[in-house]
Amino acid sequence: MSANGLDGKVAVITGGSRGIGLGIATAYRTAGAHVVIAARKPAGLAEAREELLRVKGDGDVHTVVANAGEPEQAQGCVEETMARFGRLDVLVNNAATNPYHGDLLDLDLPRAEKTVRVNQYGMVAWTRYAWEAWMAEHGGAVVNIASVGGLVVDPHIGYYNATKAAMLHMTRQLAYELGPRARVNAIAPGLIKTELARAVWEVREPILTAKLPLRRLGTVEDVAHAALFLATDASSWMTGQTLVLDGGATALPIGVEA
Repeated sequence: MSANGLDGKVAVITGGSRGIGLGIATAYRTAGAHVVIAARKPAGLAEAREELLRVKGDGDVHTVVANAGEPEQAQGCVEETMARFGRLDVLVNNAATNPYHGDLLDLDLPRAEKTVRVNQYGMVAWTRYAWEAWMAEHGGAVVNIASVGGLVVDPHIGYYNATKAAMLHMTRQLAYELGPRARVNAIAPGLIKTELARAVWEVREPILTAKLPLRRLGTVEDVAHAALFLATDASSWMTGQTLVLDGGATALPIGVEA
């Protein structure tokens, strides 16, 4: 395998039917990997598979209906991956949920539990099953898609950001626990121009980008390129780290808002 390739490797991507997850699956397939995309909705998975099959690549594309916050479904996806391909080299913990917007003290328990179950515990569960099934003996790479929100304060999505901050810490913790066999790294994207986030960026894009050092919002491809780097031997001496992809938002002087 070349430093920048994934020839013959197998990658599982949660939340892989759209947005960042689908972008990562596309990059991995282009690099020669077999990709398994997991998501909750069969129709979305079917459409994503057709899109991926149109991408030039030698690897197979497999879909699994699974909720990232349900450990038994995570285990089932890993078992299905092993049965089909016999290996699991890369796990991308991309799926996330954010059912609550508002002040932290007004948060209700059901939505708090749902957020933690998917964003925080889901990452641990999927990683555990990938580790037990393949990586403990053969090695591999885990790529966690967190958020720049885990590094800053936001007036509307504080609890979601807290789960992403936990994700960054658990990336370091798992890097320690799973080394030297497996590497564990994270990506903390800023605002990415996905369909899911369209309501946030479409009307305000000129305002949002005016003060960013790079003067543009992120793209799915920006995140996918970073995820490819973290999955390959190009990052072979890197673990427990977080790549911040935010156009320079966290590099602004105090008092200057992105």
